[in-house]
Amino acid sequence: MTDTALRAAQASGPVPVHPLEPAGAAEYLAGRDILAAAGLLAGPVRFAYYGLEEPAKDEVLGPAGETAGGPAGETAAGPDRETEGETAAGPDRETEGETAAGPGRETAAGPDRETEGETAAGPGRETAGGPPDRRLRAFLINVATGESCDVVVSLTRRQVVSRRVLDPRADGQVPIMDRDFATAEEVVRADPAWRAAMARRGLDDVTRVRACPLTAGSFGFPGEDGRRLVRVLAFVQDDEHGYAWAHPVDGVAAYVDLVERRVIELVDEFVLPVPQESGDYDDPAVRGPHRTTLRPIEITQPEGPSFTLDGHLLRWEGWSMRVGFDAREGLTLHQISVGDSGRERPVIYRASIPEMVVPYGDPKFRYWQTYFDSGEYLVGKWANSLELGCDCLGEIAYLDATVTDDGGEPRTIRNAICIHEEDFGILWKHTDIFNGSAQSRRQRRLVVSFFATIGNYDYGFYWYFYLDGTIECEIKLTGALFTAAHPGGNHPHSTEVAPGLGAPAHQHLFSARLDMDVDGQANAVEEIDVAGLPAGPGNPYGNALVQQITRLRTESQAARRADGSRGRTWRVISTERANRFGHPASYTLYPEAAPVLLADPGSPVAARAGFAAQHLWVTRYDPAQRYPAGDFVNQHPGGAGLPEFIRGDRDIDGTDIVLWHTFGPTHFPRLEDWPVMPVARCGFTLKPTGFFDRNPTLDVPPPQHC
Repeated sequence: MTDTALRAAQASGPVPVHPLEPAGAAEYLAGRDILAAAGLLAGPVRFAYYGLEEPAKDEVLGPAGETAGGPAGETAAGPDRETEGETAAGPDRETEGETAAGPGRETAAGPDRETEGETAAGPGRETAGGPPDRRLRAFLINVATGESCDVVVSLTRRQVVSRRVLDPRADGQVPIMDRDFATAEEVVRADPAWRAAMARRGLDDVTRVRACPLTAGSFGFPGEDGRRLVRVLAFVQDDEHGYAWAHPVDGVAAYVDLVERRVIELVDEFVLPVPQESGDYDDPAVRGPHRTTLRPIEITQPEGPSFTLDGHLLRWEGWSMRVGFDAREGLTLHQISVGDSGRERPVIYRASIPEMVVPYGDPKFRYWQTYFDSGEYLVGKWANSLELGCDCLGEIAYLDATVTDDGGEPRTIRNAICIHEEDFGILWKHTDIFNGSAQSRRQRRLVVSFFATIGNYDYGFYWYFYLDGTIECEIKLTGALFTAAHPGGNHPHSTEVAPGLGAPAHQHLFSARLDMDVDGQANAVEEIDVAGLPAGPGNPYGNALVQQITRLRTESQAARRADGSRGRTWRVISTERANRFGHPASYTLYPEAAPVLLADPGSPVAARAGFAAQHLWVTRYDPAQRYPAGDFVNQHPGGAGLPEFIRGDRDIDGTDIVLWHTFGPTHFPRLEDWPVMPVARCGFTLKPTGFFDRNPTLDVPPPQHC
């Protein structure tokens, strides 16, 4: 078990080698200087988000499919897709849609920002004969006045490209900042009414009480409109090692204005005893003695790993991709291609999980409890530094990530991204009854992952690439349940996991954004259901099986639900490339049959999480459309994101398309989930379907000992 110590983020120089290279510390500082020179950092102005403004796809590929810096090699998709590593910059297809306007511009339907002589997504980014204009995007907030703005700066031209002041009533608020957690705790501890509410519960020493500020949502309440709010719950932590999640102070919540730094409303609805049983799973008195029966497992690769990492360009067994990282989205993958008979064939231009919503199902006191962990909290900022042998096992390469604090100062998250390969059991096997041949091959997969802790939950984001061309995304959910006091009895919305301690039911709904480029940009989507046919003249014994294929031709038609009873899948086909039998080269999305958002369609959370109403959306590529719940999720009144994107009902048949896939579990907690939850898994799979002309793994050698 070794750490190969590959840290391309540190190795990158001041000038990135590729337009999609993650922004580095020097760039963030340079951008900060540009903002300061423009007078935009005067006074108590802080950064709620700061990240790379990725260039639009055509700016990376060029009009003839060439990346900035050199021509692209011809691929199976034709001269217009650059091949995976053919330019000085590498294979890298620029991220899908990160427009000049940046990670999440409002769509063409939205106003979006004033620019200097160009639209946010418009012309002017390319520099003469060189790579696209290198840009950063910042969400700035004056913490004294609450005024927020969305700004793009050009590092190439050293100037502010665009600035738009937000209207919080219509646009929502910028994300939660690091300082907001401390501010909320200071405010409630100083508030006489909150202290009195604690005293009524026997908590006179408020230094024992940990404030837990949560995003407020948008409910149209009088007095809240336009305010930057958090709603603060409380937990007891008796010492620095105490496990606060085991001791919720229920029935009381402080609504805090972060700008005015005061409690605007205290809801003191009921009193229940603070649960007393310890949940400290690191305490021998709670967990018991460690097991002594588990024997060590060591994973070694004496000749080293089979992948190579050149900066952020990753190659393994025909796969090629560029690894990125963003403070909001976390891990991003770009220009994913797979080798086939010496050709590099594009599959996905950009893949990420740009949003997740966690709505809780208690309809009374905590009705407002819903988190958008990416749009409100910036999941990438909370990435863990991974440890060899603990988080990653085997021959590991790491990439560091650079994010910034509230002041725009860069911070390195060491070992944020883990890259390794795993044995994954049998790839294929057959013992032939006629010729006596007995053959087995081992499956192997490349793993690219990161872990983030957002409050009580820990999420692992894993992308797997297999020898047979399969791509899989898996989310691992673990950590602590968000707890409340339990009133006893058979509560319909909560599980009692310890005496007097409840864990409310909730959902975790993720949105994957997949800018598909299956053998090129001309793609379409078919919905495939399986069915049996009734007995009849063509099916006399009633055993016929068929696929029922529906072509999804417009954006409104392509808002779809999964259906496990029909084995429903969605096939992304190339409308320009065919296999040897003349059928379109394609990849098929296999969803998990799990519920979408269960909240009432007319509820405030349904308005804000419109993306979660369907398992599948298909939109025409637009570099301004990057986030499924819109750019500014925090306290947004609703309607942004995918429901707005498809309002124009654009044609999606045979063009450049983006798939958005909603997935995730509905969680009624078990006793076994407390005090720390064993990993639960969810995800989806993409499989080649007529993409190759036969099994592409016939050339995998047998294991040495076979």
